[in-house]
Amino acid sequence: MATMKSVLTGAQNKIDVVDVERPVPGPKDALVRIRACGICGTDTFFLHMGGMPVDAKGSMRAIPLGHEPAGEVVEVGAEVTDLKVGNRVVVNPQGAPTGIIGCGGDLGGMDEYLLIRDAEVGKSVAVFPDHVPFAVAALNEPMAVARHCVNRSEAKPADKVVVFGAGPIGLGATIWLKLRGVEHVVVADVIPSRLEKALAVGADAVINSATENVTERLTELHGQAANALGQPRAGTDIYIDAAGVPAVFQAAVDSAKWKAKLVMVAVQKKGSDIDLGGMLRSELTLVASQGYPTEIFEVTAELAEHKDLFAKLISHSVPFSDVDRAFELALTPGAAEKVVVTFDE
Repeated sequence: MATMKSVLTGAQNKIDVVDVERPVPGPKDALVRIRACGICGTDTFFLHMGGMPVDAKGSMRAIPLGHEPAGEVVEVGAEVTDLKVGNRVVVNPQGAPTGIIGCGGDLGGMDEYLLIRDAEVGKSVAVFPDHVPFAVAALNEPMAVARHCVNRSEAKPADKVVVFGAGPIGLGATIWLKLRGVEHVVVADVIPSRLEKALAVGADAVINSATENVTERLTELHGQAANALGQPRAGTDIYIDAAGVPAVFQAAVDSAKWKAKLVMVAVQKKGSDIDLGGMLRSELTLVASQGYPTEIFEVTAELAEHKDLFAKLISHSVPFSDVDRAFELALTPGAAEKVVVTFDE
């Protein structure tokens, strides 16, 4: 029996690397050798819990991790016509019939091999060009999340936008906004190195919200406007929350002009008191952005075209032989921005 390594949730804040049976594709399936897989905040969320809850009593079950894989097709079933051995592919984690890959399903992208059941280009996988590094291709899934957020914002070229949070999703949204032709995009964060990265990927200006007054700086950058009562507010049209902390929500409400829009893509880990009166005074529209209903492969060609720009989002590339260290980096606040695990050639 051929085996492979698989990364599972272990005890709290720990992973287990185990030997499991290497899958064998059926006639409609494909087998992908994973070459790179990103680590996401969802992975660390499962690790903090020590698995996935299975009942109201708090019982946990171990699950395979990794939902940002890129790899190379090594076997195809007899009925698969649009894939061939050697194709480089990215995967739709939500397209697996056995549950979301790396998020509670039977399969994980942080395995040496991944079985793609009912393999179909455009539905379960997309092929990307050979000149794109696997580590960059592994950004496909989080960049689809960022793209959906920008799509939900409906940003137009003349809009003035601020993105709160210069992590991978916030920076990805910044890139997509600029590629969309949006003339002025500001990024706000509390970590100077992240703000430097934001400028490197195309932000027009940055705000250190730990040391600067957000409303005052946005007014300087985007001009002065007013809310529905005529009170002075920043001229910003769209606020994107890619940080997921209550202070960001409040900063947006405090700054919002009449008919501004707030797009929430980050997960609010703690409930926050929403200033409904402030929202009312600005007629602020709150738009939620979840996942990538249509964007998972919408981004693939542009990710390949702008590979050097997106590569700047990767702060650490760690070999699978040192996968414990990769997760330690991801679990340590401030230690890393985007960690991608790479598999041996």
